[in-house]
Amino acid sequence: MTTFHATTLEAITAMAFVTYLTRVVGILMVRRGRFPSRSRTKAVLDAIPPVMFVTIIAPTLLVTGWPETLAGLLAAVASARLPLLGTILVGVLAVAVLRLGLGALGVP
Repeated sequence: MTTFHATTLEAITAMAFVTYLTRVVGILMVRRGRFPSRSRTKAVLDAIPPVMFVTIIAPTLLVTGWPETLAGLLAAVASARLPLLGTILVGVLAVAVLRLGLGALGVP
């Protein structure tokens, strides 16, 4: 049986609010011209989505089995030449093939 703790709900609500606030403030600052429109600033802002993608995917690659780790390495290599969608497709196909192949060989 699980119990309900008001403190837990308050912490989750506060974290959700701060996360939402940081996203909204960032978008508003960029849209309203609070940042100078230099190419360096644009390059930094353009790099945020791939960095977020890596921070979400990297722990999965390191904690799961060999098929996922190898597929992640293949996707990382593919990312040097392909756009994001192509990289994702390479990763998904690689993990599927590796799971099937390694599963057939009896490798966990």
